[in-house]
Amino acid sequence: MPNTQQLEDFVTQVRRDILRQVHKVNSGHPGGSLGCAEFFTVLYQEIMDRKEGFDMNGKDEDLFFLSNGHISPVFYSVLARSGYFPVEELNTFRLINSRLQGHPTTHEGLPGVRIASGSLGQGMSVAIGAANTKKLNGDNHLVYSLHGDGELQEGQNWEAIMYAAAKKVDNLIATVDRNHQQIDGNTDDVLPMGDLTAKFEAFGWDVLELKDGNDINQVIDALKEAKSRTGKGKPVAIIMTTVMGHGVDFMMHTHKWHGVAPNDEQLEKALAQNPETLGDY
Repeated sequence: MPNTQQLEDFVTQVRRDILRQVHKVNSGHPGGSLGCAEFFTVLYQEIMDRKEGFDMNGKDEDLFFLSNGHISPVFYSVLARSGYFPVEELNTFRLINSRLQGHPTTHEGLPGVRIASGSLGQGMSVAIGAANTKKLNGDNHLVYSLHGDGELQEGQNWEAIMYAAAKKVDNLIATVDRNHQQIDGNTDDVLPMGDLTAKFEAFGWDVLELKDGNDINQVIDALKEAKSRTGKGKPVAIIMTTVMGHGVDFMMHTHKWHGVAPNDEQLEKALAQNPETLGDY
C-alpha cells in the first residue's frame, strides 16, 4: 500500500495530466476532474481489490463505474498510472480514432472502461445491475460508482436509488461528487436538490458524509468506513464535498471551468502549482 506522501504525489501528477490533456486539444472538462483527483487516486491505489490486467466480466474483483463520464481526463490518468494502458497514450486524448474519447466508450476496447458514460444519469442503474450480478454469481466483491451532484437532477437516478434499497443491493458504494457546480452555474441556482443525505436516507440507503473530498486521509477513512458498512442489507452512499478545479487557484469555486481548457499562459500557471512528481508523459 502506498503511504500518504506517495498518494499525494500521485494526485499532483494526475492533476498535471488533466491539465495537459485538455490544453493540447483545447477541449475537455478540467473542473470536475481536478476536484475528484483524490477520490480516484485513493480508490485505485488503496481501496479497490483489482486483478492484474483487464477482464470485461470483472469476476472476483471490485468494479468501478463512472457515471459522470465528462470527467474522463481524471479517469484516464488514474487508469493509465494504475497500469491499465500506457501512460503515453494520454497524449491522444480526444483525437480522432483515439481510444481516449471525450466521454469514455467501450467499442475502442480501452482497458478499465466497462460502460459508455456520455449520457448522464445512467451509471447508477448499471452499477446496481453489476452488483446484482455479483450476488447471483456468489462473488463477494464490491461495486463502486461515482456521480455528479448536478447529474442527480436526472430522474432515472432516483428510480435506481429506490430499487437498490428495496432489493437490498448491499454490495454497492455510490459516491456523489458534491461540488455544487454544473455547466450552467451553481446547482442551487440551476435546480436546488436540498439535503442529499436526507434524501438518500429517506430512500433507504446507509449514508456517510465526506466533508473534504480533497483531503487524502479523509477520503481513505470514508471509503474504508463505507466498505465496513456493506453486506448489512442497505446500499451505501458517500456524499463527498469537493471543490471544482481544486489544486489550481484560479479554477476553484466556479462553474466556469466545467468545460473550458486553459490557454498557454493559464496552463503554465496551473502546472507551476502542481509540480511534476511521477514524470510527465
